[in-house]
Formats: sequence, structure tokens, C-alpha cells
Amino acid sequence: MSRRGRGTERIEAAVRDASPDLLAYFARRVDSTEDAADLLAETLLAVWKRIAALPTDAGEVRPWMFGIARNTLLHYYRGKKRRAALADRLRGILATESQPGFIDSSEFDGLHEALRTLGEVDREIITLVHWDGLSLAEAARVLKLKDGTVRSRYHRARTALREQLESSTSTTVLSSPA
Repeated sequence: MSRRGRGTERIEAAVRDASPDLLAYFARRVDSTEDAADLLAETLLAVWKRIAALPTDAGEVRPWMFGIARNTLLHYYRGKKRRAALADRLRGILATESQPGFIDSSEFDGLHEALRTLGEVDREIITLVHWDGLSLAEAARVLKLKDGTVRSRYHRARTALREQLESSTSTTVLSSPA
């Protein structure tokens, strides 16, 4: 049997033996069981990617796997800290800068209500174009749809939105995208 084959058998056995303990390791250190399961999956992927570094001494395999698990957990904590800092910065920006069509404002209630009448994809097309400033071609790439599909959906959604706004006696008019 090849060296790679022996390594595969050894790592499969190590994964089978250590997985419950690694899951418990994560479950004791994170808030949700879903996160613990995700961290275990990330760890096992890293273990498989490092099969060439699998210790030859059977007694070293378990600590080696826990070392990988610890690094995975540290990466998770760093990411969580970065996301929290970003969310705090964004909350600060949104609290001080008014964004038309984004912040709840009675000026835009009719628009928000009319947008809710559109289907999810149509609503996303309209908002990508009018709120986020994307062209129809760019919106098509974001949504992974054909340009022609987005153009026709945009036209229908815009017409439906205009009719909805007019029926609610709103005077807001959407301009065509550039």
C-alpha cells in the first residue's frame, strides 16, 4: 500500500476517534451548537488538507488535531471581533448620515410599501439600480441572471412600482438608469 493510502487510513481513524472530542471542545467555547459544528467541519477540512503533516507517532495525532482546532477557533474569534467592530462602525455611520430610501422616514413610507408589493428579485433589481447606483448589466451580474432577463424584469417591476405609487397618490417618479 502506498504511503498516501496508509496516511488516509490513519487520518480516517484519527478523525473517527477525535471528532466527538473536537466537537465538545468547540461546544464549550462558542455560543451555538451550529457554530461548533461549523468549526468542527473547518477543522476536519484543515486536517485533510494537511495529511502530509500527519505525525507518524500515533500518540501525537490527537494533540496535532487539537492544535488545528485551536487555530480554527482563534480564526473564528478574530473574525467575530472584526465583524462586531464593523457593525459598530456601520451603526455609527447610519446614526449620523441619512440615506434616502434606507432610513425609516415618513417621506419614504409609500415607496417602502410599494417596494414590498414586488417580488424579491424584482425588488432587488429596483434597489440595486436606484439605491445602489448599479447599471442593469451590473445588477444582472450581481444576481447571476442574463442581461435581457434583468432588463425585462426591471421594466415590468418599474411599471408595477409606478402604478402602485400613483394609486397611493404618491408623486414620486423613478428615473431611468444610466
